[in-house]
Order: sequence, then structure tokens, then C-alpha cells
Amino acid sequence: MHTKLPDIVDGILTSYSTHRGINHMEGALLPARAAVEELVVTILNVLFPGYYEKRELRLSDVSLFVWERIVSIYHGLSNEVAKSLRTAEALEYRTDQDISRLAVDKVVILLSRLPHVREKLTGDVRAAYEGDPAAKTFGEIILSYPGLFAIAIYRVAHELYHLEVPLIPRIMSEYAHRCTGIDIHPGAHIGDNFFIDHGTGVVIGETTEIGDNVRLYQGVTLGALTFRKDAEGRIMKGGKRHPTIEDNVVIYAGATILGGDTVVGRNSIVGGNVWLLESVPPNTTVTHQPPKLFFKEKELSPSDDVYMYYI
Repeated sequence: MHTKLPDIVDGILTSYSTHRGINHMEGALLPARAAVEELVVTILNVLFPGYYEKRELRLSDVSLFVWERIVSIYHGLSNEVAKSLRTAEALEYRTDQDISRLAVDKVVILLSRLPHVREKLTGDVRAAYEGDPAAKTFGEIILSYPGLFAIAIYRVAHELYHLEVPLIPRIMSEYAHRCTGIDIHPGAHIGDNFFIDHGTGVVIGETTEIGDNVRLYQGVTLGALTFRKDAEGRIMKGGKRHPTIEDNVVIYAGATILGGDTVVGRNSIVGGNVWLLESVPPNTTVTHQPPKLFFKEKELSPSDDVYMYYI
């Protein structure tokens, strides 16, 4: 053993006593991220039966298929939700039995909401199909579109968020973020028939409100403009910080819309790379002035195939 290893271990142990904010020892067992992510996949299997299975799913087997997965979700998610609830200050003095019972109640409510979530996702898939001329089938969208994957996980996480389950909704949404590059906070309110085309780099903040039939392209940010601070200069939590996007709005690639008071009115279009800090009336198109392009003739040589270029 290397002679420096004892000193290294002592240094790490010392840091545990001085940097306590990033320790979690002698506290309640936290939800396991890997377990939550596996449960997300199982829930997706229920929401989109037959799409993620390794074997063909026959109609005669559907009842058994659903029973097996719902029971698996019931037990696994109840366990993880109970862990998360034990971290909540409001439940600090409840018994383990009370917390376990509360976790089961919340999971049962979520499971009972899955038909509603499927109804929402049907509209989201249809919006992708109708909004993207490259989409050939619903199956292509469900199996390969990152926007639909992120939206599906968001709709499950959103239900848990409103059931006041700590930690797990964010673990779910960050799993989708890691897989797709699309960051949707589970607290955001998103209406029917929502479509994110391409998707990479989209950010939707916690207090964002999005109406029905809204379409976003890659790189769109629906973010906060300013944060309220207390007397000591620390950011205050809560409050409406993110914009409201009304029905039938299209927001093109790279647009940034900031602020809790910012409202994009229904039937409006926000062009690519627009930086928007103020409200937009309904039926309005917001774009930049077209940039001025310069063309310069290139000196020709026998090997050149291209005679003009942009600068």
C-alpha cells in the first residue's frame, strides 16, 4: 500500500466535517436514482404498450402484461416515494408506517392517472405527426423522437410533482434531460398537443405555463429574467418566474423568452434567435431584421469546384 493513502483518507474524512452541505450520513435513505430510472422505463412500457418490449406483445397477453408491470411499479415506486417522503421536513415526526402508507396512497393516485396521461400523450404524438412533414408513422415518433420521450416523462413527473413527492420528479426529468438534451421542469404546466421538434437544448422552467397546440424547436429557452432576493442577498424560492405561452404559438430555434410577466399571445410566432423580455399581443409575428450578407468573388484555380463563398 502506498504510504500516502492514509493521509489521503484522513483529508477526505476531515472534509466531511467541514463541508457538511454535500454529505448525507445518518440521514434518511435517499431514493435510488438507478431504481427510479428503471421505473420510468417500466411506466413508459405501460403508456406505450408493445413499443419498448423485446418480444412481441399479443392482445391475448395484454391483461397479464399490464398486471405484471403495474404491480412492479406499485411496489418499486412506493418504496422510492417512501424514501423521498422521509426527507421532507413536514413529515419529520411521522412514523415509518405512516410514511409508507402515505407513499402507497400517492403511488395509487399516480397509477389511477395513467389513462389520463395516455390521453395527453395521444395528442402529443398526433401533434408531432401533423407538425413534422418528415414523420411517417406514429410508431416512428414514439420510438425515435426525443421530444416525445421527454414530454412523456414530463407528464408522469408532473403528476408526482403535484402529489408533492420530493426528489423523484426531478430525478425523472433529469433522466429525460440526460437522454435527450431537453430540460422540462416537472412543475411547468403544459397543455394538450405539445410538440418539440428536434429538441436539443430546449429549457422549460418550473413556473412556465404553456397552452394547447404549441410547437417549439431546438434551442428554445423559456426561462427566468430576475430572481427576488432576501435581505441577505440570497435567492428567494417560489413566485412566477417564467413566461406564459398561450394557445397555438410557434417558437422557432434558438429563441429565448424570459420573465414571469412575459406573455406570448395566442396564434403568435416567435422567430429564430429572438431575445424576448416583453409580452407579445395575440396574432403577432416577432422576428429579427434579416442580416445583410456580403458576397466576395473567389480567385479561381483549376482544382476549385465552388466559385462563390459567404463571409
